[in-house]
Amino acid sequence: MRPFLRRSRALLLAAALSAATGCADVEGLQNDGDLGNAHAPRTLWKDIRPDPPAPGQQSGAATAVPGLAKVPSLSMKGVNAVDVVRADVTAATAADAGTGRLVDPRAIQRLALCAQAVDGGPDCPVRPPVLADVTGNGIPELITALDMDGRVSELRVYTVRDDGTIARVLSRRAVLEGVEVAAEHLAVREPTSNPKKVSISDYVWDPEAGIMNLSQLTLDECPGQGDTSPCPAQGAGAGTG
Repeated sequence: MRPFLRRSRALLLAAALSAATGCADVEGLQNDGDLGNAHAPRTLWKDIRPDPPAPGQQSGAATAVPGLAKVPSLSMKGVNAVDVVRADVTAATAADAGTGRLVDPRAIQRLALCAQAVDGGPDCPVRPPVLADVTGNGIPELITALDMDGRVSELRVYTVRDDGTIARVLSRRAVLEGVEVAAEHLAVREPTSNPKKVSISDYVWDPEAGIMNLSQLTLDECPGQGDTSPCPAQGAGAGTG
């Protein structure tokens, strides 16, 4: 038999084996069993659509925080984080009308635990502020969170506009497994239904919209965990900025 015919038959045999077994990896062919028939996805409740958000109820939009003095330095350095969160939550609660869309209904009650101290006192659920430049203009923004209970928190990021007004550029209710910031990126790690996986929401500064926009959503293994160990149980105080 001529060489090119032998090669052709070998290639055909390999293709047939691959189709029969389903997949192959570096250790050889593996049989995935009968994969069944492929079915197109079925759309559920295709005739039902949510109502559009009412004016002022778009939590992804940049929102000037009312009731705060303008900041001539255009930097969040020296601005009291508790005062900013209190003013923001008060305004959002009024606009929210108790729906929970813009702010957790427990937020006002939780903020009542904050004293007049600069840091709000030992019982204040507002996390220590972190200053980081997430807009790329060289001026740090303020990143903080309001803990609703031992698990759920409201993550918020504030910047100073050119006219000195303070604006919220990110609001996110989440179980903060971890928060990381680097060079105009803010990554939020959250637990998933899989005990060995965490989801990572990557927010990036959008100069045209003037907010932190969701850029990427991925899954990752729990850090430092083996094949059988679940993610470590963490409360709302576990995230770090």
